[in-house]
Amino acid sequence: MEIELKLALQPRYVARIRHHPLLHAVAPQQRTLLSIYFDTPKFDLMQRGIALRVRQAGDQWIQTLKAETQSVGALTSRPEWEMAVTDGRHPDFSALPQAALDLLAGIKLKRIAPVFTTEFRRTTWQIGEGAAQAEVALDTGKIFAAELSRDICEVEIELKSGPAEFLFDIATQLLQQAPLHIEPRSKAERGYILCGAFSPSPVKAIRPGIDRDQPAGEAWHAIVQAALVQLSANVPGFLEQAENIEYLHQLRIALRRLRAGAQLAKSLGQEIPAWEQPLRALTHALNPARDWDVFHQEILPGILPVLATSAENTAVSETALALLHNAAAQARQRAQALLLAPVFTQLTLDIGRSLLITPINEHMRTTGTWAEVILEKRWQKLRKCCRGFARLDPAERHFARIAAKKMRYCVEAFAPLYGKRVNRFLNALTALQDELGIENDRRIALQLLYKLPHKSAALGFEFGCLSGVLASEAAQHPRLSPALWHRLARSKLFWH
Repeated sequence: MEIELKLALQPRYVARIRHHPLLHAVAPQQRTLLSIYFDTPKFDLMQRGIALRVRQAGDQWIQTLKAETQSVGALTSRPEWEMAVTDGRHPDFSALPQAALDLLAGIKLKRIAPVFTTEFRRTTWQIGEGAAQAEVALDTGKIFAAELSRDICEVEIELKSGPAEFLFDIATQLLQQAPLHIEPRSKAERGYILCGAFSPSPVKAIRPGIDRDQPAGEAWHAIVQAALVQLSANVPGFLEQAENIEYLHQLRIALRRLRAGAQLAKSLGQEIPAWEQPLRALTHALNPARDWDVFHQEILPGILPVLATSAENTAVSETALALLHNAAAQARQRAQALLLAPVFTQLTLDIGRSLLITPINEHMRTTGTWAEVILEKRWQKLRKCCRGFARLDPAERHFARIAAKKMRYCVEAFAPLYGKRVNRFLNALTALQDELGIENDRRIALQLLYKLPHKSAALGFEFGCLSGVLASEAAQHPRLSPALWHRLARSKLFWH
C-alpha cells in the first residue's frame, strides 16, 4: 500500500525546494523517467480506477499497476503492484499477481495499448527521523498525449516506514520556504484528461461512508473527510477554469460542510478543531468571488431585459458591462491567489492531519443515536427561525436561511443512515433554502453595485438603474409565500 502526500508548485519556485534546509544536508539522487500509460480504446482501466504503466529508469523497465486511489485531502493511499519487465512497449500481464489480475477481469487484454506518456526529471531525498522514514521526490517535466502536452512540477512525499503524521511534518517544513499548493490529481488522471478520455467537472457533495452502529467519533471523521475530499477535488478545476462558476460554488459548499463538521465536535465532548477559525476566515475571503459570479451569471441576465423594455428604454452600455465583467474576473483572480497561498495549503494539511488521530467517543454514542440528537436540534432551531414565516423581516430571513443551510448540511451528512426516507424532506428543505437565498442574492447584488467606482456620471446613472430594478423587484415581493415552509413543516421527520 502506497501512502503519499502530493503537492504542486510553479516552476519558478523549484530552486527553493532544492535548497531547502531540510534537504540540503541530504545527498539527492537524480534520474530521468519515461512512463508509458496503457488502456483500451474505450478507457476501460480508467473507468475502473486502474492505472497501468511501464516506466523506464536507466536500462530497466518497471511495470506498475495501481488500483483506485483513496484520498484524504492531499494524502493518498492506493493498492500498488510493481515488478521488472523486459519490454516497455507492451505490458506483461503474466508478471501480475492474482489480486491484480482480478481487477482486470472481463477486460480484453489484447486491446490494451499506449494512450499517453510522461517524461520528467525526478530528484529524490531520503529523510529519516528515528523509525519514521520517507522519500521526498521533486518531479519536473511533461505529460504527452498525441500533439498535446502539459507541464509536471510537483513534490511527492512517500512514507517508507513509521506514522503518516511524518509526511505532514515534512510538508509543513517545505511549505515554509516554497509556496506548494493542492493538487490531488495523479499524473495518470491528468494524462487521461489531456488525451480526451474524460472532461473534468465540479465535484458535488460526497456522502460519507457511515453506519448506525459505529462509534459516533468515527462517523464524525468520515463526515469531515468527505468534505475535505470535495474541497481538494474542486481546487484544480477552479484554478484552471475559474470561468466555470460551479467549481467555486462547490468549493465553498465543501468549506461550509467542513465548518459544520467542525462545530459537530462539541456534541461529542471534543474541542472545536483549531483549524475551524482559519477555515472561517477563508470562507469569508472567498465570498466576493462567489457574490460576483452570482451577480454576473444569474442576477444581471434578469435585469437587462427589464431595462431594455422599460418606458425609458434604458440600455446598459458596453462600458458598464465591461466594468461589471472585470470586477467579477478580478474577484476570481483574488480567490485563485488565496488557494495558491501557503496559508490555504497549510490549512488543508492541518485538517488532513487531524483525521489521522483516533477520535474520542466520550459519550459512547452510536452514530444512529448521535444523528437523531443533532437532527432534532437543528430542526428545532429552524422551526424557531421560521415562526411567522410570511412576516419575516430581512434580518429574520437571513437567520432562517442560515438555519436552513445548517440543517441541510446535517441532513446530507447523515443521509446514508436513512436511505430514501431522506429525499422528500431534503427536497422541501432545498426549495425553502433556495427561496430564502433569492432575496439574499438581491441584497448582495445591491451592495456590489453600490461599491463600484462611478468613473463618470453616465456610469453612475446606469448602475443606479440596475439598482433600481433590483429594489423594485424586492418591493414587489415584500412577503414570503408560506407554502414552502408549510411543505417542509408537513414533511415526515425521517429521523423520528
